[in-house]
Amino acid sequence: MEFTGERVIPGQVEPDLWAEHFSRYRFAANLARQLTHAPDVLDIGCGSGYGTAVLAEIASTATGIDLAPEAIEYARAHYTHPHLTYLPGSATNLPFDDASFDLITAFEVIEHLQEPSTLLAEARRVLRTNGVFLVSTPNKTYYAETRAQDGPNPYHVHEFAFAEFTAALAQHFSSSAILLQNHTDAFSFYDPNKAPAVDGFLETVTGTPADAHFFFAVCSAQPLAELHNFVYVPAATNLLRTREHHIRILQREVQELKASIDALQTFLATAHGERDKMIQMFDEQTGQLAERTAWALRLDHEFNQKAADLKIVIDKLDTAENTVIERTKWAQRLEAELQTACDRMREIRDSRWLGLGRRLGLGPQVEIPKTNRDA
Repeated sequence: MEFTGERVIPGQVEPDLWAEHFSRYRFAANLARQLTHAPDVLDIGCGSGYGTAVLAEIASTATGIDLAPEAIEYARAHYTHPHLTYLPGSATNLPFDDASFDLITAFEVIEHLQEPSTLLAEARRVLRTNGVFLVSTPNKTYYAETRAQDGPNPYHVHEFAFAEFTAALAQHFSSSAILLQNHTDAFSFYDPNKAPAVDGFLETVTGTPADAHFFFAVCSAQPLAELHNFVYVPAATNLLRTREHHIRILQREVQELKASIDALQTFLATAHGERDKMIQMFDEQTGQLAERTAWALRLDHEFNQKAADLKIVIDKLDTAENTVIERTKWAQRLEAELQTACDRMREIRDSRWLGLGRRLGLGPQVEIPKTNRDA
């Protein structure tokens, strides 16, 4: 099952995140041991199922439900216990009868719901009269600060401030106490070869709701017994050494980032140089283009002038051609008229009366001009 950051999977998260989630179930198990009998437990939004499995060790029955089929499948494959059951189900529509459980947990679920009040109402419905409901959620104020750069959590629908969370719980439970969950340091003294009972000294834990990382509410329909502060110390041989190891890893990553930055700066310097060359080439080409554009404009102007002159010549040629055509037609008409006149004169010349006059020495002498047809 893939780790998305919202569903904790054992072995796939860093130790602090694991302890942050696992400690809630240790608190619940400690509270369950204080009940008068082994409780029937419901774990709403059980995820990968590790917490339900812890509660099964001290419960009469332990049931984990989750809306995601892949989470139920993973839980069933990885955890088994005679008292343990995993079922698919919705936090806002619990598939159980009224008053079915003595202890109900819903850790980091309520902020994922569109209607958080429905979860609280359903938890109250299936909780027995003397039962206890444990519910946790991130502190909206603190959470907004830690995600200032990354932006809101895309999986969260509604986050709570302290006063709002208190008011929401009061609508469904007559008794509730909201504890603050924070990560604190501790020092341990132990025999590495034994596992004896643990004694300890806890100084007063201070803090305000505004400083809290998470709100952890203990709710009931009956007055709550006095709650003790609870400290969970995760298994670690030397937390300082582990942190120093992480610091060394971070320092290496910082050095790698610095080397990457140096390489990037070198690349940027080279890129800037190439950019400047390209700009220079562009400016030169722009100048050449301007010159060629001016030359082309001059050619275009000259061409237009020559075209205008040519049009004048063509107009004159057209006029001359029209004149030639008209004069040719006029000459042709004259030629036709002359030919007609010549033909008439031949008729006159060839007439009998004119021939008789010539023999008698009378009448005019008729000279007929030559025409193109006679040539």
